[in-house]
Amino acid sequence: MELRQDRMTHQERMQALFSYQKPDRVPILGTGAGFYMINCGYTLTELQTAPQKAFDAMQWTCDQYGFEPIKDFDAHTVLGSWDFGATMKMPDNPYSMAIAVDAYAVKTEDDVWNLEIPDPKTAGAIPKRMEFSRLQEKAGRPIEFLARSPFSMAADICGLEQFARWLIKKPQLCNRLLRMALEHTFNVLQYWVDTFGAENIFFLMSAPSETNQLFSPSQIQKYALPYHMKSHQRMRSMQVNKFIFHICAEQNLNLPYLAELASSKNGWPHPSILSFGHEVDLQDAARYFPDDIIMGNVDPTIIQAGTPQQVYQHCKACIEKGKNFRGGFILAPGCDMPPRSPPYNVWMMTRAVNDFGWYE
Repeated sequence: MELRQDRMTHQERMQALFSYQKPDRVPILGTGAGFYMINCGYTLTELQTAPQKAFDAMQWTCDQYGFEPIKDFDAHTVLGSWDFGATMKMPDNPYSMAIAVDAYAVKTEDDVWNLEIPDPKTAGAIPKRMEFSRLQEKAGRPIEFLARSPFSMAADICGLEQFARWLIKKPQLCNRLLRMALEHTFNVLQYWVDTFGAENIFFLMSAPSETNQLFSPSQIQKYALPYHMKSHQRMRSMQVNKFIFHICAEQNLNLPYLAELASSKNGWPHPSILSFGHEVDLQDAARYFPDDIIMGNVDPTIIQAGTPQQVYQHCKACIEKGKNFRGGFILAPGCDMPPRSPPYNVWMMTRAVNDFGWYE
């Protein structure tokens, strides 16, 4: 079928959203670096080791599907582990979809107390991420800086199961990891600011470990929220004002606390882009965060395992809910696009926006 012709560039479309204006159509973010690589004939290991290939795959796939070309070099899921000395296992077999931790560097209480802040220019995948960001700058693309929230990064440093045990039995260990995660994130962000300028950076933060499937809202309020507040204080002091926040998975019980933070002087700038998993209803998200751009939340399971018609109908429902939100709306998967999603299913996101997502 023939698609309607865009009336705005990617840059104009995003500028309209950040100005509380209607763009030509609902933007689409594919959020799928692994899918981009496979779509272009590359491997998932090359996603971690070859910034030029990762950048080209993002460009080509976003051009193919009409996605907004916003994507960081995809090593963020293990930032805490890799940067703090864990040994990693690349996704080098047909059943591996992402890089994984082979052995954590932090295993004991003594390891926590002896841990040191990593070098913000050389640790883990940071040099490769910088190569990717320089390619974004050269192409005139937004420069994304993606990190875990301090709570999620702290859990990455020692492993989620160990972190959950310590949070109950020895919270002082978790508090030390939280402080180190915060410091490391902003040491690295300072490197990006010094290199590219604060005004050119999108700060993308994901918070998957804060899901209520793992931690109670009282634990999130006590341990995670203070570090969100500190993060935004540090962002403001560095004059980084573009923020994307992926509130991952089941976080319905956390939304009141996050909304309170958002409406306070210690919250994020408005509008920011808030991304949600399929577990959170888009209308609930818009009700809690009326001043922000709501992004989501197509179920990745349906994209990978559903029929094309199921994907199309699911996207239609998301668009009809979100299209007229006061703060704006972006269609996207509720988390990363599954790397081996059927290409025709992915294209159904584009077709649904073509059929239902235009602003007349």
